[in-house]
Amino acid sequence: MKRVAVMGGGPGGLYFACLWKSRHPADSVTVFEQNPEGATFGFGVVFSERAMDFLRADDAETADLITTKMETWSDITLIHRGEAVALDGVGFSAIGRLELLVLLTERAKAAGVELRFGTTVGSVAELADFDLIVAADGVNSLVRRSFEGDFQTSVSYLDEKFAWFGTTKRFGTLTQTFVRNDWGTFNAHHYRYSPTMSTFIVECDRQSWLNAGFDHLAPEAAKARCEEIFAETLDGHGLVANKSAWRNFPWIWNDRWSHRNMVLIGDALHTAHYSIGSGTRLALEDVLALVAALEAHPADQPAALAEYEAKRRPVVEKLVRAARTSAAWYADFPQHMQLQPLDLAYSYITRSGRVDDARLRAMSPRFMAQYEAARAATVG
Repeated sequence: MKRVAVMGGGPGGLYFACLWKSRHPADSVTVFEQNPEGATFGFGVVFSERAMDFLRADDAETADLITTKMETWSDITLIHRGEAVALDGVGFSAIGRLELLVLLTERAKAAGVELRFGTTVGSVAELADFDLIVAADGVNSLVRRSFEGDFQTSVSYLDEKFAWFGTTKRFGTLTQTFVRNDWGTFNAHHYRYSPTMSTFIVECDRQSWLNAGFDHLAPEAAKARCEEIFAETLDGHGLVANKSAWRNFPWIWNDRWSHRNMVLIGDALHTAHYSIGSGTRLALEDVLALVAALEAHPADQPAALAEYEAKRRPVVEKLVRAARTSAAWYADFPQHMQLQPLDLAYSYITRSGRVDDARLRAMSPRFMAQYEAARAATVG
């Protein structure tokens, strides 16, 4: 019997626990989560159509379970200078983070996982009796911070600021709204994730953040100022806060993914900017790769952990490169806002370098017809 400790009761940790325990019922699996059951920060998490296809191919049961609770749409909308531009054929789905945690918690309980909510582990030494430690404890991972040199950890931060809110305003699609005012330039990423709620992420460059007074405003006043900036977008609805502090996005990378009997997944291992999709999606895919590697080498855990890194790393590196390119575009969005709405939309959708005109014509034919007609009229 293998004794497995999972640090962190977020989506990645719970998913690994329920998946491993359901497939290996003789093993002991314990999840340690410092927050009480049912507590979470944030609002909705988003998955692209492609991400859901990958999950369904490897774990149809979980994909189908999540899908029943999701909001789904087929376009992205950009709003710039009061004009809405639709990017057709770019499908996404979203689910409330708490809803996802509840679903995974129920599955973990049904599988026989021991769930220790409200439990703080002060030191990795407290887990000495476990054969495998899966570090799914996020950006501030205790496991990673305890062995940063061994994991070859690097951490840096973007200069831009963002805050994660919710709102009762339901939006038709994932929408990017750009606003310029006397304080500077601001962007909101917003999308519905339930019949009654949407995620609303506010982002701005540091100078705009300072100009708007966010460096000294109390949380309630800062929320009110965001409501003022995006009053037209919110259309009379307010913002809902839940640990919605201003933050700088952290880039976390580890050149070594395991050390002794410890292995990293999700945000403990790597971060990818929210502009390319959900870190939750990457964590779930990490779990699938880790489970596959452990099952391929049931009697050789070091070989399994090495295979997990060898096979998963190239995929993650590609996604992280795309995320960094996307984040660089957002760092310059005040300059991009000098473009006309259609040109801004084109710049946005091609920002990662992975979408050329041919792919865009196939993916978003209505948008490309509109964009190329406008270009032809300008040249003419």
